[in-house]
Amino acid sequence: MKIGAPVESAADEARVALTPDSARQLAKLGHSCIIQKGAGKAAGFSDDTYKEAGVEIAATAAALFKAADVIIKVQRPNDAELKRLSADKTLISFFWPGQNEKALKAVASTGASAIAMDMVPRISRAQKMDALSSMANIAGYRAVIEASNNFGRFFTGQITAAGKVPPAKVLVIGAGVAGLAAIGTAQSLGAIVRAFDVRPEVAEQIESMGAEFLMLEFDEDGSGDGGYAKPASPEFIEKEMALFREQAPEIDIVITTALIPGRPAPKLWPAEMVKLMKPGSVIIDLAAEQGGNCDLTVAHKIIETDNGVKIVGYTDFPSRMSAQSSTLYATNIRHMLDDLTPEKDGVLNVNMDDDVIRGATIAHQGDVTFPPPPPKIQAIGKQASAPTAPEPTAQEKAAAALAAERASGRRQVGLLVAGGLFMALLGGYAPAAFMQHLIVFALSCFVGFQVIWNVSHALHTPLMAITNAISGIIIIGALLQIDSPTGIVGILAAVSVLIATINIVGGFMVTRRMLAMFQKS
Repeated sequence: MKIGAPVESAADEARVALTPDSARQLAKLGHSCIIQKGAGKAAGFSDDTYKEAGVEIAATAAALFKAADVIIKVQRPNDAELKRLSADKTLISFFWPGQNEKALKAVASTGASAIAMDMVPRISRAQKMDALSSMANIAGYRAVIEASNNFGRFFTGQITAAGKVPPAKVLVIGAGVAGLAAIGTAQSLGAIVRAFDVRPEVAEQIESMGAEFLMLEFDEDGSGDGGYAKPASPEFIEKEMALFREQAPEIDIVITTALIPGRPAPKLWPAEMVKLMKPGSVIIDLAAEQGGNCDLTVAHKIIETDNGVKIVGYTDFPSRMSAQSSTLYATNIRHMLDDLTPEKDGVLNVNMDDDVIRGATIAHQGDVTFPPPPPKIQAIGKQASAPTAPEPTAQEKAAAALAAERASGRRQVGLLVAGGLFMALLGGYAPAAFMQHLIVFALSCFVGFQVIWNVSHALHTPLMAITNAISGIIIIGALLQIDSPTGIVGILAAVSVLIATINIVGGFMVTRRMLAMFQKS
C-alpha cells in the first residue's frame, strides 16, 4: 500500500502525520510513502529529508489523494478532502465522530474506511497507539512554558543581593496525562505545585512527583470509564468550589486540564475565582477548544481581566511544539499501521474482530460503525458482576482461611515425603557424587524460591526478579565447575557465567534508570 500525508488544511496546524523516521519504519511493513510538497516544513522536516528517506513528493493534494491508498492526517479532513476519498482508500486521523456527525456520514458515503485516532480504546495493548495521551503529554508541558512566558516572575525561589524572590505557586486542576506532565514540568522549574483531581486514586501519583494533593473531604469517587473522570454531583461541586475559593488568593498560576472527549468542558474556575486572584496571575485553560474550564476563557486568545489576571485560551498547544508532537503522532500512526498490516506484506487488513481496530474504526465499507461495541474485556467484567452468593461473615472467612492453611500444610508435607522417597530410591542406584550435587541443587532451588517468591510484589525490581535469583544460582554452580578437568564442562560453565552475568548486569542498569526517574537534576 502507498501511505500518503497531505498538507494539513486546518488553520494554525503545524503538525504532520508522517516523518522521515516513521516512513523508514513503514517501509519495513511493505508500504511505500508519499507526502505533499511542504507538508512537513512547519514541523522542521524538509522535502529533501523526506526524499532521503525514500518518500515520494506529490506536487498537490489532488495528486497525493489520487496516488495514495491510505491517507494519514492529524486533523479530520475538510469537505474538499472528503470528496477525494473513495471506496478503495483508508483514512487515519483525529476525527471526533461524536461531535462531527455530518462529516462522519460524509466519509461513510464515500465507501472509504475511516479510523479515528481519538477513538483508540484505552487498554494496555493499545497504549502504543494512544495519540490522545501523546498529545496531552505535550500540551501539559507546553502549558507550563506558556505560563512562564506570561508570568512576570521566576518559577523558582531565589535569594539575591537585590532581595528575596518567592517561588511561584502553581495549581493544576486535573491529574490526567496533561496534568501530570504539567506537574512534572512546573516542579522541575522550582515552583510550589499543588494539584486537585476528583479521582482519589491519583493522589499517590501526584505526591510521588513532589506536588501536594488537595484532598477534598467528601465521600464520592469521581473515577469514570476509560481513565476519565465522571461528572460530579452538585454537593461535590459545592465542596470543590469552597476548596478553590481558599486557594485562589495565594495561587499565582492555574492550569486547568479537565476535559472528557465528546463533552463540553466542565466549569471549574468561575469568574468568582478569577476575581480572587492576585494581579499578574496566569490561567492556562487546556480545555478552551471545548468551551474552557474557566468562565472567562476566550478560545485562541489571551485576555487580561480588570484585576490584571491573564487567561490563555490557546487551542493548539501540541502544534506549538510541532517537531516533537509530529514525531510522537507519526509513531502512533505507524503502530496503528503495524496492527493493520499483520503479515508485514504491505496489505492492509481492517480486522473488525480486533478490539483495538474495531474500536477506532468509525466507518467501513459504506457503513457508519460508530459508536463501537464495548471491548470484550469489559463484557467479561459485566458477566463477572452478575449476582453472586451473599458475602461471607468474618467467622466464615476465618474458618476458610484456616482450612486453606491446613490444606497447604498437608500438601507441603506430602511433597516433602514424596521427594524424600524419590531421593532414597534414586540414591540406591545413582553414584554418591551425583546424589551430592543433586541434593545441593534441589536445596538451593528451594531456598532461592522461598527467599524471592515470598517478597512482596510491591518491592520487586529487576534486581529482585526470580530470573535473577536463578541466574545467581547458575553463576555459583558454574564457578565451581569452571576449573573442571573435562574441557567441555569448563566451556559450558564459562558460557553459563557469561549469560547469567549479562542478565544480572541488565537488572542493575534497568534499576539505575528507574531510580534516575525520581532524582532531581
